[in-house]
Order: sequence, then structure tokens, then C-alpha cells
Amino acid sequence: MLDQRLLRDNPELIVEQLGRRGMALDLTALQLIARQERDLEQQRSDLQAEGNRIGRQVGELIRAGEAPHSPEVQTLRDRGNTIKHQVSVLEEEEKALEARLREQLLAFPNLPSPLCPAGAGEAENVERRRWGTPRVPVADEAPLEEHWQIAERLGLIDSERSVRIAQSRFVTLLGAGARLERALISFMLDQHSRRGYREVLPPILVNSASLTASGQLPKFAEESFRCADDDLWLTPTAEVPITSFHRDELIPAEQLPLRYAAYTPCFRREAGSYGRDTRGLIRLHQFNKVELYWFCHPDQSDAAHAQLTADAEAVLQALELPYRVIELCTGDLGFSAARTFDLEVWLPGAGAYREISSCSTCGDFQARRSSIRFKEGKKTRLLHTLNGSGLAVGRTMAALLETGQQADGSVRLPQALVPYMGCDRLISES
Repeated sequence: MLDQRLLRDNPELIVEQLGRRGMALDLTALQLIARQERDLEQQRSDLQAEGNRIGRQVGELIRAGEAPHSPEVQTLRDRGNTIKHQVSVLEEEEKALEARLREQLLAFPNLPSPLCPAGAGEAENVERRRWGTPRVPVADEAPLEEHWQIAERLGLIDSERSVRIAQSRFVTLLGAGARLERALISFMLDQHSRRGYREVLPPILVNSASLTASGQLPKFAEESFRCADDDLWLTPTAEVPITSFHRDELIPAEQLPLRYAAYTPCFRREAGSYGRDTRGLIRLHQFNKVELYWFCHPDQSDAAHAQLTADAEAVLQALELPYRVIELCTGDLGFSAARTFDLEVWLPGAGAYREISSCSTCGDFQARRSSIRFKEGKKTRLLHTLNGSGLAVGRTMAALLETGQQADGSVRLPQALVPYMGCDRLISES
């Protein structure tokens, strides 16, 4: 959430920075609410100070021998009671304005980082680097298959029966397909644990406050699945429960950074995406993901972003999967992100790079929505949060199948997965 003080004192900066995202704003009405709230706060503070002064004055008179019910003492007490009532009225008005302002501010996305490249949309994202040599078809070999073709041929997935169980965009993994999914999750968690992340297995049902804290509500309610009889939602990403793991907490500065690696199933409606990636593992309503999450000191935020991205890249490198790093421009940033590096893995069968991780720094945006602070000496400040997939498991499997496909129809597995799978290749189980 944006800083109310910024809205009150420097709305031009908000207009300018959200303009970089392609938004045209008039903040006059919101600024007026923010200033009214500040004025009420000042009036309340002044009255409370006067009430405290009167309380001290009453105590001094009584200690000096004045009778507790003397006219002078009673006059002061009457004034004190009037002030208490006035403070109570101002508090209610202030709370109402604060709630009104917060409700509207929750709909505003994060300000982009000054380091974020300017641009209107995906076409203006910037490629930063590549790793590995993408596999491409050669003249004397058969055309490369896409992952869903390989998976169906080897008996690794069943989509048709999954529609019977649920609906379209769900899959059932079978045999070696199920083992590979489990192996990838274990491999990723082990990899990140060795790098110093603390493994977490959070609830996959989350309440509205948790979705609001991380930035999914109110804007993206249509993207999530909600339990009709409870204030609970199926989590769209482990970012949601991990953000709220420390909600409303004050964390000692010496404990920072806190780094977590969390596995969860994830659930998304994928509203507006129908007709895209309808086959296979790329765009499902339910998928598994390992998420990386940092709570860090603001001064360490840029370095933490680089490290988190490198940690996600390390998984792709260990799995021998070529990829590229794309920095998102201002017009393509996610709602809560200030700066984002997307990792795009190469899919040889599709002949294209596809996103497999978004590594974002959110500044104090989520911390303000969640009231997560740290104490440094006598000062209390909002910390910074960062998150990134490490990795999306289904998309990783898709890349492995397409990258490792062999002329005899089998799929060669990277050496790093052999201890987890107990074999170095996948063959048909039929």
C-alpha cells in the first residue's frame, strides 16, 4: 500500500510514478481526505495533551490540600470530561476517514523502482542475460515434440479423466510423471535449504486479510477460488501465506534477513486466458510451486533481489535447462512489485522461451499493508519484502521433457535428478 504521507504531502510523485505504469490519476479528492485525517489527528493530539495537563493540575491541587470536590477541582474535572468526549468523537471521525482512505489506497499498485526500465507493455521488457545453449531441431532428426505430446505418449499425464474429476485445465499425473513432480519438489527444497532458506509448509487455505496483505485483494478477487461458506480462499501462491506469517509483527533488526522456501499447491482461475496453452502443464487451475521469500532491511533490498534471482537461476542451471533473464518494464510490472526479473526457460518442442519464475522486490508496499516492521535501536521502520518462484514445478517438468527427449522416444533426465528418481531416463510404462 502507498504511504499516506506521500499522498498528503507529495501527490505529484505518485501521479508521476504511476504514470510510468500507464495510469492517469487525479488525486485531489484523496489528498483532501488525507489532509482532513491529519487535521483530525492533530486536533485529537492537542486535546489529549490538554486533558493530560488538566489531570496533572488536579493532582497538584489535591496534593497541595485542595478538597477533591472543591469548585476549582470540579471545574477542572468537568473540563477534562468534556475533552474526553471530544477526543472520543474525533477518534471515531478519524477512524472513518482512515478506513475510507485505506479502502481506496488498497486499489493502487506499487510505485515502480527508479531502476525499472520505462515501457508500456511486454514488448518493451529488456533481456538482461542468457544461460545455456537452447536445443533446436537439426536437419537429420525428427521434429521435436511438445511436452504434452511426450507426456501423453509415455503415460505420464491424463487430462481427459481429469476433466471428469474436476473440469478443463486440471491434469492427473501418473507413474513416473507423479514421481518426477515429487522429485522436483524435493530437489528444489533441498537446493534452497542448502542455500540458507528455512523450509516452510504453510496452510493452502488463506483468509481475506492474508490476500489483502500481499496485494491479491481487492483487485484480483476474480483470479482466486473462494470457499463459499468461509472467509477462506485457495492460495494462488505461497507468497500469500508467507507474507502474513509475520503480519502485525515487530521483528528485531538483527534477525534480518528472514529467508523462506515454501512448497504449496497453487490455485488460479486464469481469467481471461482461455484459448491459450490449453494442452499440457503450462497454464493450469492447480499447479505446484516452490516459492522463495525474503523479509529484509531496506538497505539490503537491491542486493537481496539479485541474490533471490540467482538462487532461482541456480535451480535451472542444476537441471541443465537453458533460460534467459528478462527485466519487466514499468508497464508490465505486477501489482505489488517495484522491480521484477522474469526467468524464461527454453522449451525446444514449442521453440520458445516461457516464464518459469518472476523474482520481484516489493519495497515496503506489502509490509505497509501487513504492518510488518523491524526495530533498529529506538527506531521502528517498515521492512522490505521480496519473492520469486524457485520454481514453478509443472513448467519445470515441461522444460525437462522437451529438453531431454531422445530419438528412441525416451527422455534423458539431468544428473541432479537421478538420486531423486532412481533412474536417468523416462520410458513408456505401457
